[in-house]
Amino acid sequence: MSLLQNWRDIAYNQEADKRELQKFWTNYFLIEKNIYEQLLSNPDEVVKGTVKELAEKYKVDVMTMVGFLDGINDSLVIPNPIEEMEEDTVVTLAYDKELLYKNMVDAKADWLYNLPMWDEIFTEEQKKTLYMEQKKSGTVIKGKKIGRNDPCPCGSGKKYKYCCGKNA
Repeated sequence: MSLLQNWRDIAYNQEADKRELQKFWTNYFLIEKNIYEQLLSNPDEVVKGTVKELAEKYKVDVMTMVGFLDGINDSLVIPNPIEEMEEDTVVTLAYDKELLYKNMVDAKADWLYNLPMWDEIFTEEQKKTLYMEQKKSGTVIKGKKIGRNDPCPCGSGKKYKYCCGKNA
């Protein structure tokens, strides 16, 4: 079984005691915050190494590092092969700063997108713009409803009810 599958089995265990799972996630989020603080303190450094080396570098166990890599993967310039990742797999943490910020906003992880390190990377205005872009990206805007007697939008010149709306 892959490391990622082991992580997901532990982290999303439906049979686990709810309090234990809550403690697990609270602990994980503190560790995750600590790793992000270190990463964001030097945003232009490209961190690279095996999964085990990164776990040692950030003083966490391998499973926790796998969880972190799973979480950050969508924000990386080149995603890591997390599905078949093993302890000796070389991974990189070269992240897209704007994408990482937006993904933190999307995850509603205010303890991450409000880290003081972001102030060194983006201005207050840039952070606000990125925040709003992410929030708007999830908003669905419906177009104007076509009435039965309106001209058909396909351009046939017929009424909608006699054309494309016939079987609607």
